[in-house]
Amino acid sequence: YAEAVLAWVEGTPVGMALFFHNFSTFLMQPGIYLEDIFVQPDYRGQGIGKALLVHVGQLALERGCGRLEWSVLDWNTPAIEFYQRMGAEIKPEWQTCRVTGAALERFGEM
Repeated sequence: YAEAVLAWVEGTPVGMALFFHNFSTFLMQPGIYLEDIFVQPDYRGQGIGKALLVHVGQLALERGCGRLEWSVLDWNTPAIEFYQRMGAEIKPEWQTCRVTGAALERFGEM
């Protein structure tokens, strides 16, 4: 199940972070996977994304997690630079694998 954190400015939702727990067999500890983080374009550059990311990181620590991880598209240079400034390590050796639609339905036939 997923959880969400919302960022509000004067009663208006302007950002969100959606995440869920996972488990790392490398660390033998639970972790948090940040599925999505988004700030409305007019509110970017004001520290809202940083506050959301820090909040989720603090939740990971409070919950005894060994890591917080997420994916970013390789063309999203502003996000990559932001994450690196926050201390994130980009892991180019990892590739995303995804099965959807008809390919996923074939799993039910195997």
